[in-house]
Amino acid sequence: MRLTQGCFSFLPDLTDEQIAAQVQYALSKGWAVNLEFTDDPHPRNTYWDMWGLPMFDLQDAAGVMMELTECRKIYGDRYIRLSAFDSSHGWESVRLSFIVNRPKDEPGFRLDRQEVDGRNMRYTTRAYSADKPEGRRYGG
Repeated sequence: MRLTQGCFSFLPDLTDEQIAAQVQYALSKGWAVNLEFTDDPHPRNTYWDMWGLPMFDLQDAAGVMMELTECRKIYGDRYIRLSAFDSSHGWESVRLSFIVNRPKDEPGFRLDRQEVDGRNMRYTTRAYSADKPEGRRYGG
């Protein structure tokens, strides 16, 4: 099952050249770029771990791509997301966010159904990977 979150998620994975082009676009708009990683890709998990600090005042995508390469060396078995933030309104607003790295095996989610009061049903999603301890969810 292929995780579909953020921009471009229904397309084939972007190449590094395509990622760099998107980063350069974000930088040309004055947006700050950051990288985050996780091994719990649940759609409601908004607390991904940050890779370093957001990259402010960059002019060239090469700096972001260098950081992405380093992040992949350590966390290449996890999801890595790139986000671009616009602070022109006085607060940070996400303008662009997409996955730039995936584990080789994406086991997906199961839908748990629970009967509650009356004839109501409650549905929740649970990542199959969450059955394993953090740090060992992908790659074996």
